Amino acid sequence: MKEELFVSGRHIPNIDPYLSIWHWEIPVYLFLGGLAAGIMFFAGLFLVLGREKEMETTVKRAPFLVPFALVLGLLALFLDLKHQLYFWRLYTTIRIESPMSWGAWTLMLITPLSIVWAAGYIKEAIPGWDWRFGILKQFEALVIKYRKHLAWAMMGLSLILGVYTGILLSAFNARPLWNTSILGPLFLVSGLSTGLALTMWMSKSHSERKLLSKIDIVLIGVELFLIIHLLMGFLAAGMVQVEAAQLFLGGEFTVSFWVFVIIMGLAFPVTLEILELFGYKIPIWIPSLLILFGGLMFRMIMVEAGQITRFLY
Repeated sequence: MKEELFVSGRHIPNIDPYLSIWHWEIPVYLFLGGLAAGIMFFAGLFLVLGREKEMETTVKRAPFLVPFALVLGLLALFLDLKHQLYFWRLYTTIRIESPMSWGAWTLMLITPLSIVWAAGYIKEAIPGWDWRFGILKQFEALVIKYRKHLAWAMMGLSLILGVYTGILLSAFNARPLWNTSILGPLFLVSGLSTGLALTMWMSKSHSERKLLSKIDIVLIGVELFLIIHLLMGFLAAGMVQVEAAQLFLGGEFTVSFWVFVIIMGLAFPVTLEILELFGYKIPIWIPSLLILFGGLMFRMIMVEAGQITRFLY
C-alpha cells in the first residue's frame, strides 16, 4: 500500500486539477479582433491626416479584409459558447463594468462600420463597379461626404476593440497571469503591429511600406518594453505572480514563448525591417508573416498559460 501525506488542499492529482475551459477559439478571436483594430485604426488615421492618396493600401485596400476578419473572429467566439442560442442576450443590456458587454457592443458597431468603409472605396477597388439601386448610390455619396467623420469614429472604436482584447483576460482576477493592467495596452500595441504587418504585405508602394515599417519598428519596441515590464512586475510581486512569470522563465512555456513570440515574432522581424530601412533587400512577406505568426502565438500562449495560474496563498 502506498501512503501519501497531503499538507495542502491544493495540487492534489485528480482532486484539484487546473481549469482549462478556453481552447483555440478564444486566442483566434482575440488575434483577429486585434488585427482588424490595427487595420482600421491606421486607415482612419491616414485619412484624417490627409494622406489618402499616398497610403492607398492602408486607407482603401486593407480595410476590405476587416469585415472578414471580424466575422471569422465572431464565428470562433460563437463556437466557444456553451449556450449558443442565447448569445443575443448580450444585447439586451449594457453593463459598464463588464468587459464582455463593452466588447459585444463595440463589435456590434464596428462590424457594420467596417463594411460601410469598404463599400465607400469599392469603385476604386473594382473598376466598372456600379450600384444597381439608386438608394445605394445615395448612401455611397453620403459615406463619401462624411468619410472623415467615419474615420474618427472608426479610430475610436478600433482602439476600444484593441484594448478590450487584453482587458477581457485581465478582468479575471482569479488568474494571476492575466490579472494585470498591462494586458490591455500590450494587446492593443500587438494588434496595431499585426494590422501594419498585413497592410505592408499587401502594399506595392515602396514609400508606403517604408513609412509603415518605421511605425511598426516603434510599436514592436513598445511591445517588447511592455512584455519586460510585465515580467518584472510579476517577479516583484507576490508568490503567485512570481510563479506565473516562471512559466516563461524556465517553466513549461519558456521555449514556445521566447522562440515563437520574442525571437521569431518580434526580434527577428524588427531586425529585418531595420535592415530594409538601411537599404538591404528584404522580401516584405518575411517580416510580415513572422509578426502575424508571433501575434497569434502570443495570444495562444497567454490564454493557455493563464488558465494554469491561480491563487494558492
